[in-house]
Amino acid sequence: MKEITITAIEGILVGHSEDHKAKTGCTAIVAPSGVTASGHFPGFAPASRETDALRPENSVPRIHGLSLSGGSAFGLAAAQGLVRFLREKGLGFDTGYLRVPVVPAASIYDYPNNLSQGTLPDEAMGYAAAQNASPAPLAPGPRGAGLSAASGKLGDPALSSPSGLGSYGVETRSIQMAALAVVNPLGSVIDPENGYVISGLKNPDGSLATREGILQALANLPQAPGSPPKNTVLVAVATNAALDKPDLHRLAIMAATGIARTVYPANTPFDGDALFALATDTGPTANLAWLGALAAEVVAQAIISSVPA
Repeated sequence: MKEITITAIEGILVGHSEDHKAKTGCTAIVAPSGVTASGHFPGFAPASRETDALRPENSVPRIHGLSLSGGSAFGLAAAQGLVRFLREKGLGFDTGYLRVPVVPAASIYDYPNNLSQGTLPDEAMGYAAAQNASPAPLAPGPRGAGLSAASGKLGDPALSSPSGLGSYGVETRSIQMAALAVVNPLGSVIDPENGYVISGLKNPDGSLATREGILQALANLPQAPGSPPKNTVLVAVATNAALDKPDLHRLAIMAATGIARTVYPANTPFDGDALFALATDTGPTANLAWLGALAAEVVAQAIISSVPA
């Protein structure tokens, strides 16, 4: 299998914009020809918009953009910049009178690493990210929506570990499957091959907490609603396979298991974990069980790739 990043899939462009003073940013996925889109949202604390449009029973068949950002719910404003960019390009859902860009979006809670809560991802930043979108291979690390992402956010921010944005994919049997992940979880990132923690909650001496230590920290969390910091893993998984919206929804559910393989714990009441699934429909049809297994694997590897070396 050939290794790729998500931008190797023809028709998928990615761009970032960042405010390094405020330590926050956003990432725009632009699909000029449109993509079939669906999603699965296993986290219980989402910051999102337009996700209902992705439900398989709803009318919007294809989208042309996806916005990921920092700034929690405030950062959802970045999506409007992508809407404006797509409108200028004449792209969007054809209503018969005009084209309306449908741009689903989700944000991570990047405080307190975002040092200036007065400067948040906004329409201008989202527009700039869309302008920067290109097919260039993605470099992992603290960039775009993952500029201030961290893992292991169970308490004292000083005991979390930097993470960021990662992308990983494969090309096999004429099928391309790749994921982009913004990794900012309450839990720690683990290696699914051996179960070892590779990034996340640290002990006071600076060593990484073990799985047992993570469980103990969870048990000590305050029970008051909203007490722990808010956290999220955002994933976009894309393929060239030909899939209708219901099957793409099934693929999204399968792909989301890649989050649970590599984040411990995943999908907590304090995480807004979200997975968006995109299909360009330019490739062949394929067995959905195989595609879903492949999707879960690339999601897991994209999360691992977000961890700084």
